[in-house]
Amino acid sequence: MLPFIHAEQIRQALPMRRAVEAMREAFIAFSEGRAHIPQRIQIPIPERDGITLIMPGYIPPRELGLKVVSVFPHNPERGLPAISALVLMLDPETGAPMALLDGTFLTAWRTGAASGLATDLLARPDATSLALIGAGAQARTQLLAVCAVRPIHRIRVYSRTPERARKWIEEMRGQEGVPEDITLAPTPEAAVAEADIVCTATNSSTPVFDGRSLRPGTHINAIGSFTLQMRELDEETFRRASRVVVDSRVAALVEAGEVVWAIQQGILQEQDLIELGEIAAGRRPGRRSPEEITLFKSVGLAVQDLVAARWVLEAVR
Repeated sequence: MLPFIHAEQIRQALPMRRAVEAMREAFIAFSEGRAHIPQRIQIPIPERDGITLIMPGYIPPRELGLKVVSVFPHNPERGLPAISALVLMLDPETGAPMALLDGTFLTAWRTGAASGLATDLLARPDATSLALIGAGAQARTQLLAVCAVRPIHRIRVYSRTPERARKWIEEMRGQEGVPEDITLAPTPEAAVAEADIVCTATNSSTPVFDGRSLRPGTHINAIGSFTLQMRELDEETFRRASRVVVDSRVAALVEAGEVVWAIQQGILQEQDLIELGEIAAGRRPGRRSPEEITLFKSVGLAVQDLVAARWVLEAVR
């Protein structure tokens, strides 16, 4: 039978600090042109405000597979996760199915790890405070990843559903490097104003905080939006960011609503975009001064799933 690797197996096989290193390998492979990652297929489901994505890829000679992921934002009203996914790994020698993995967990885990890598490369070494906009599954792994690479002492969380966010905070407090000082912020600006690092993990189609609230020296991970209709960041954030880093230039220009919008407004130019893998490989500099504001915008790549899945399968075996 085809083996199925469930969420707890993934978590045990790929602890967050190790997942960050897997993402370093993945992004370097991508930016060096060693990964064959076609543009993902998008299937809108307008009746449910949902979308299903098919993300294939091949990284010679070891990783071949694909992920099917659905984002249905109204699912929580039914008691279901907004994101559900399945990863199928194929034998690169024969093309035969090799293993299935819980893609819902793997997606959240590798997305968090990507922000962990970006934080490690771009945030100030002395960063100790974090603002989280959003309090769902993606925010959970963002929190764990940032705490894995920086000594975070204070966390402020903003969510449009404060009651659910309070329960989320109690669940996360004290986990794997998460400090006791994690509380709900009354507004997103209040959360951002205290932060050295900001993570946005929402499905918003409009900016989720006022960029004027950012302190000098802040690093931002924006991971929620993945279509041209979605936009978590405002004009001021792009005006103030001196380094705009993306997982993929091509994908950002097709799928990152806020990046495309900033280019259309003349705030940003395509040549300004830096790929995270270029910084990870040492080909481009990361943070250049303590005062500059840095921004990592991710839409997610199949290369992340493939490398993370291989690391998991090697550990499980």
